[in-house]
Amino acid sequence: MVSHALWKGQLRLSLVSIPVEVYSATRPGARFSFRQIHEPSGKPVHYDKVVEGVGPVDMDEIVKGYEYESGKYVLLEPEEIDAVKLETKKALEMVQFVDSAEISPIYYDKPYYVVPTDDLAEDAYRVVRDALRKSGKVGLGQLTLRGREYIAAIRPCGDGLLLETLHYADELKKADPMFSGLSGKTSDKELLEVATALIDRKSGKFDAASFKDNYSAALKELVKKKLKGKKIIDVNDDEEKSESRSDNVIDLMSALKKSLEGGEEKKAPAKKPAAKPTAPRKKKSA
Repeated sequence: MVSHALWKGQLRLSLVSIPVEVYSATRPGARFSFRQIHEPSGKPVHYDKVVEGVGPVDMDEIVKGYEYESGKYVLLEPEEIDAVKLETKKALEMVQFVDSAEISPIYYDKPYYVVPTDDLAEDAYRVVRDALRKSGKVGLGQLTLRGREYIAAIRPCGDGLLLETLHYADELKKADPMFSGLSGKTSDKELLEVATALIDRKSGKFDAASFKDNYSAALKELVKKKLKGKKIIDVNDDEEKSESRSDNVIDLMSALKKSLEGGEEKKAPAKKPAAKPTAPRKKKSA
């Protein structure tokens, strides 16, 4: 079943305007999730809106506020926020086109499907989709979605278009402090060649369906067992008792070569059992 549109407006390419709708491309409910439960009563824990020194408050008493100084807020009414005029609330204009490889994966936030609103819009929609595919480019623009303005990247996706929201530059932490402790040494040439060969061996087309959420599946199985009253056995005892890295140093080259050969050491052929001595035949009497 198609969910409700999160955004409706115009996808613009210069003077061409295409009426479109934007839908979430992900299913958050597909993930395994927990609820916090009050153990004595077995009932779920709720979260109340509480003000220090006042206690619980009603929703109609709550407004949005911006903290301009520590402990000081400017209050904004919903009507005042809605009155802020942004063209990106109703229009997404592709103002720049770049190669997809130019956008670092760290900028990508969330994916959305973009669909034409009717048959009349479909012709122009197809032209934009095919032009992006032929050029190998991604269209960039901005749109206001769920109360904030995003950078948006538009790219072909099967028969349609995919919109991916991007982070702004000032939202990302700088990588330099994270990697400053790494030395500038280059990799050993022989090790690099073996590692590259291993990567080539395991290379192929991306298929997300080949990856399963094993943790969620295991948790669901755990729930089934608990519901049936089965005893739960800890299967991680052996892993916790495993030796530490300092006690079990692995030779890197040996591990890489073993992986390249298929992950298992070649077994020696089984020895044939020795032939049993046979009793001498008796000669027949004439």
